[in-house]
Amino acid sequence: MDKNKLHYDPDKTVSRIEGKAKVTGTARYAAEYKPEGTLYGVLVTSTISKGSIKDIDSKKAESSPGVVTVLTHLNRPDVPGWNKEQKAQSRVEGQEFRVFFDNRIYYNHQPVALVIADTLERAGFAAGLVNVTYHKEPHQTDFTANRDKAYKPKRTEDYSRGSDLAFQSAAVQIKAEYTTPLQVHNPMEMHAATVEWKASGKLTDYNKTQAVKMARKEIATAFDIQEDAIEVHAPFVGGAFGSSSRVWPQEMAALLGARKVGRPVKVMAKRDQVFNMVGYRPASVQQFSIGAEKNGTLTAIRHEVIGSTSAYEEFTERITDPTRSLYACPNLHTTYKLLALDMSTPCWTRGPGETSGSFALECAMDELSYALKMDPVELRLKNFAEKDPESGLDWSSNYLKACLQKAGESFGWGKRNPVPGSMTSDGWQLGMGMSSGIYKSDRSPATASATLRPDGSLVVQSSVADVGPGSATVMTQIAADAFGTRISKVEFQWGNSMFPTAPGQFGSHTTASVGSAVHDAVKALQKRLKELAANTENAPLYGRNTDDLVVENGMVTDKEKQGKWSFSELLSQNKLSELKVTTESRSGNEKEQFSGKSFCAHFVEVLVHPLTGTVKVSRVVTAIDAGRIINHKTATSQVYGSVIWGIGVSLLEEGIVDHRFGRYVNNDLASYHLPVNADVPSIEVIFIDKPDPVINPMGTKGLGEIGIVGFSAAVANAVYHATGKRVRSLPITADKLI
Repeated sequence: MDKNKLHYDPDKTVSRIEGKAKVTGTARYAAEYKPEGTLYGVLVTSTISKGSIKDIDSKKAESSPGVVTVLTHLNRPDVPGWNKEQKAQSRVEGQEFRVFFDNRIYYNHQPVALVIADTLERAGFAAGLVNVTYHKEPHQTDFTANRDKAYKPKRTEDYSRGSDLAFQSAAVQIKAEYTTPLQVHNPMEMHAATVEWKASGKLTDYNKTQAVKMARKEIATAFDIQEDAIEVHAPFVGGAFGSSSRVWPQEMAALLGARKVGRPVKVMAKRDQVFNMVGYRPASVQQFSIGAEKNGTLTAIRHEVIGSTSAYEEFTERITDPTRSLYACPNLHTTYKLLALDMSTPCWTRGPGETSGSFALECAMDELSYALKMDPVELRLKNFAEKDPESGLDWSSNYLKACLQKAGESFGWGKRNPVPGSMTSDGWQLGMGMSSGIYKSDRSPATASATLRPDGSLVVQSSVADVGPGSATVMTQIAADAFGTRISKVEFQWGNSMFPTAPGQFGSHTTASVGSAVHDAVKALQKRLKELAANTENAPLYGRNTDDLVVENGMVTDKEKQGKWSFSELLSQNKLSELKVTTESRSGNEKEQFSGKSFCAHFVEVLVHPLTGTVKVSRVVTAIDAGRIINHKTATSQVYGSVIWGIGVSLLEEGIVDHRFGRYVNNDLASYHLPVNADVPSIEVIFIDKPDPVINPMGTKGLGEIGIVGFSAAVANAVYHATGKRVRSLPITADKLI
């Protein structure tokens, strides 16, 4: 693995290899597959938030034209795995929701029936004819009213170093409460599954998932069948970032429906159902205390968090992780409690935990800078951590200082008048704020195969998903670079559970993990080619030392170019139609020796109308330390997405529940506000682009999540600078400023 020979020229970026398929409509998504005989399923959902089903009257629906069956807990097929004692899951503690398992209701809009018909329209009409009556029980969905019921989760997240009493003696002290609301996933592609149980017992599942292997394993466990009898397809996923990280109710309903009727069944969740069925960013309340010496040196931090979860599972996230590691502070204590509500289980949402936790940390740092009369950038540089304060390990790499410097210079931070309310622009109050961010960067085991064809083309396979960041393109680049060939000679295939094992596309580890496997598989293929060339009798390179051979330009040759052999001749001589190798790639003991993190710095300018309280983000400069950047074009697009989502988190997004009914009142894209083109300002993205020497052979670090971490704090800090009003509760809406 010669890192120095890897080259990715930022001036020669590559457009997405799947781009043409997407814009021409030939890329197929989960709901667009239609096996012969496909039926359509429409979900009927509960109208209460807690209780049980008294009766389901489905006679009118069953007699409606085109209806094949109405599936409920009373007539569903057996799911053997559901009858076994639930074991603690690797990522979520508790009993996973089992659709149509029994008559219990855990949350509003919970699926209670599936109407299956020969057309979508007929299924939808008949779904409206299903009459369900309930035994209603008192429910609790109000976070604020119930926060005193928070409890310590089974998987503790508490952390401590130094003295718990240090804050009391700090020369300068800041204590504040910060809150973040429930925020809902709203991907462009609706959550859907098209499922076919074949007569042979094999199962094909076209699903919207970030991890085909994980989905296959969960399905196999539920139905007690062999994994190799299941084929999960998800080559194209129209938005995910955590929302497609589990087997959700619509997929399980399709699996049960197809098994019952013996024909393929397609189920797609409606937009209002997505709000309840596929997870969301949980609400949080954060008590934050930070103390420092008068020169700005941090002495003590205490970060106490309550996060929301469901009544049947304990969902925890890394909400205190940025606090533990971002800055050098000798005395630090974090606690984490959960509040169980009668809602569905939250799920991972871009920058899970870190996005919410960094809002409190970076706002508190800004408040401290004003109390110290110290520049916010200077305060962060003053407390730069030379090692990871949590683990005590050396960083694999850390260019946070460069992020602060480069972004600050490009933004023009030095021209900022530090006095709040002192700057204006065309009658608007102008504010400038900044923040830092940190997110884990690691590597998981992954496998890839590489196949050489006689014409010199490569086919590389891995089951990894590509939910939009351009991973398939990056894998193509890595393979081409490692093999020493043109990108046009490489075909990367992904998103099929029959391909070699890859981790799910979440946690910002795809390039580091799968990229390493692709790199190693291609290098192993090169090695095998050299061995064939050196061991084939009566051939130009017979008997040569493989270390002296070179694979390039469709040939195996020696360094002196004295002998050469084309791939086609080599394969033909050995009676091979193609040459294939499969390689698993794992990290070594790097985690025991180094702390791998990505870093960022956000600089944000806002305009606030003094009469209406309207807030506009008018300019953004974000600098990212994510190791070597393989493709600047797709990477820049990723950060654009992070910043735009960050604007939504900061100013717009909030799932609003009518607690009388436990039901969302803004469960559509008209009333759940998201950034539109008019909300998006000039965004400048700066990459430090220095390879990490530890984590993987390409020198990359995680990129997908880091761009949103800390961003909402930068906006809030800019609003304070513009107005002198400190908003500690997201989203920052006009009512909080007037």
